Amino acid sequence: MKNLTDSFVSLGHWPSAGSFGFNTDILATNPINLSVVLGVLIFFGKGVLNDLLDNRKQRILNTIRNSEELRGGAIEQLEKARARLRKVEVEAEQFRVNGYSEIEQEKLNLINSTYKTLEQLENYKNETIHFEQQRAITQVRQRIFQQALQGALGTLNSCLNNELHLRTISANIGMFGAMNERNN
Repeated sequence: MKNLTDSFVSLGHWPSAGSFGFNTDILATNPINLSVVLGVLIFFGKGVLNDLLDNRKQRILNTIRNSEELRGGAIEQLEKARARLRKVEVEAEQFRVNGYSEIEQEKLNLINSTYKTLEQLENYKNETIHFEQQRAITQVRQRIFQQALQGALGTLNSCLNNELHLRTISANIGMFGAMNERNN
């Protein structure tokens, strides 16, 4: 433990230009420390991440089902509109002499209105799905970052003495504040 603490303390001290050597202390090298921290994060965060993704998947599937139900309602409206169209066509044949052009105009308006409604419902479904996906991605990113930070702080808490602990926390808070300023 003393070697580990000494390696953190010696980070601020550079050896003189005349000396050269290799650090043979495996615990003081960065790749080992990073692999341990990443291993702990993956081990403890995998289950939570899977649960989050499963919950998100269910929400997205529910949204898709709701959109499909809306689509079904739109199809029903389309069928009703087609039935009305057939009725209008029968009336058009009966009243062709009196107002053929007016009935044709009504038919076109009805068709256009129905297609616009269908397009609006399809656009709404696509926007809802896109919005839910973006929100899910944002939530997962935030949770992963929070869990990684908590895991790293937990690992550091168990390895550092009070003075080094306070210095590390101050540095992390500064980095976190800078990241928040960039994101906002």
